[in-house]
Amino acid sequence: MAKYPVATVDEIPPGQRKIVEVAGRSIGIFNIGGEFFALRNRCPHQGGPLCLGQVSGLVVSAAPGQYDYSRQGEIVRCPWHGWEFDIKTGRSYIDPAKVRVRRYEVTVERSEISDAAQKESASPPGGESYVAETYPVSVEQQSVVVEIPT
Repeated sequence: MAKYPVATVDEIPPGQRKIVEVAGRSIGIFNIGGEFFALRNRCPHQGGPLCLGQVSGLVVSAAPGQYDYSRQGEIVRCPWHGWEFDIKTGRSYIDPAKVRVRRYEVTVERSEISDAAQKESASPPGGESYVAETYPVSVEQQSVVVEIPT
């Protein structure tokens, strides 16, 4: 399993998404309430850009005239023909046992970007050599990482 850092946590706020290219695949990364999910950006119906579609919830009905709106922000609708998929599982709403879109594992990992301390010298006019003092710098952040089977 190969891991690919695709964004920092701050780049994809809750309710938002980011489309990335990973190992030759277009993948949509979604943040649902602070949890990250990744789907292949290709609708299994006719190859439309699924992850660019509208994100919504589900309307369910127990009886005629009664309805309930649930799972807000967890369903993506293909912009080409309206096929709906569960962002968390990749399963279609219409036939979850047979129709699905590829889902990838996503983790949030702590990462560190560091700049090793280096001493640089400069030679100003007159031949004197000065050494600039440098300090190590590091930025710690959380990265969203997609796992692609190899």
